[in-house]
Amino acid sequence: MAFDKIYQYNFPTLIRFGAGSSNELGDYLKKNRLKRPLIVTDPTVAQLDFFKKIVANLQAAGITAEVFHNIHKNPVKSDVYKGTEVYDAALCDAIVGIGGGAALDVARAIVLRAEHREDLFKYDDLVGGDIYITNDVPHFITIPTTAGTGSEVGRSAIIADDETHQKKILFSPKLLARIVFADPLLTMDIPPAITAATGMDALTHNLEAYLVNIEHPMCDGIALQAIALIRNSIEKAVHHPDVESKSKMLIASLMGAVAFQKGLGVVHSLAHPLSALLDTHHGLANAVNLPYGMRFNIEGQEQKFKKIAEALELNDTSGNAVVNYLFELNTAINIPHRLSAIGVTEAHIEPLSGLAIADFAHPNNPKPVSKEAFRQLYQEAL
Repeated sequence: MAFDKIYQYNFPTLIRFGAGSSNELGDYLKKNRLKRPLIVTDPTVAQLDFFKKIVANLQAAGITAEVFHNIHKNPVKSDVYKGTEVYDAALCDAIVGIGGGAALDVARAIVLRAEHREDLFKYDDLVGGDIYITNDVPHFITIPTTAGTGSEVGRSAIIADDETHQKKILFSPKLLARIVFADPLLTMDIPPAITAATGMDALTHNLEAYLVNIEHPMCDGIALQAIALIRNSIEKAVHHPDVESKSKMLIASLMGAVAFQKGLGVVHSLAHPLSALLDTHHGLANAVNLPYGMRFNIEGQEQKFKKIAEALELNDTSGNAVVNYLFELNTAINIPHRLSAIGVTEAHIEPLSGLAIADFAHPNNPKPVSKEAFRQLYQEAL
């Protein structure tokens, strides 16, 4: 794969992948006669030079872009409502999500709400709300700026209740972006700590998706290939980034989001409550919990762990070797091994366990997870 070219993929949607691909946004909007896009991003990205350049280029092309960036790092319902108000007031005709998982989740939720005005959580997929997503939705475009969630190719948004902090899933094939501009150059200036956390998020997606006990050879193959890509690029992307390492991480992140169509597992159910209760960065929450969750899953999945070890190029192909590698990788990219290092205390374990058992991810875990098991895992990681 040459990293000075732009490639086009059509799985699961149209993807323009490669250095400089984001420069094509203006031409694409004009070709589709879209003149007033709402650009949804986060407060940090909104201040970066590349973002300002994207907006300036659109204005120079005669496209009036409205920017909405008033979102939380772990999105809540009120973020979506505020963004929809901006969409309405500016008479927008398209939505462009630019950023990491939070920005893209809010953008996708605004896509839904633009033409579906009942209470947002009526459409929660966990209670069958997807059947109410019947109207057409605005033209939707995504541009990722981190290599982590893979939300750019997703069909769902995770939004939390402002008061209870419980996360809801808004899902529909209608929420898939019409086109993705995946430009590794936009990830070059991401700080090392965020590169590390988002990279481990991508690794978690691929590992958990592969372990889900659902027969899906396509997703399994994608997950294993992405694991290999991350193994060969994450440390360089964190400490000595170049276009090649950033490109590998970005495509592996995108692949993870395709793979986890199968589902996720215990690690995400450990991580989501940390974001909801303590506002922990999702990727960091996954990264710290990942070795413990993977160790919990070894029994009964020895053959799959062997395949994972082979993808990681480990000499020892046991499950324990995979867990040891994950601890070593966290050390190499400056991610702590203990939850106490990211603000978790003994007093948090009970409320975290309550949120974890109510989470949507663990029912797809290859082995059942009880509330007591969540307590033990949090205690072990503390």
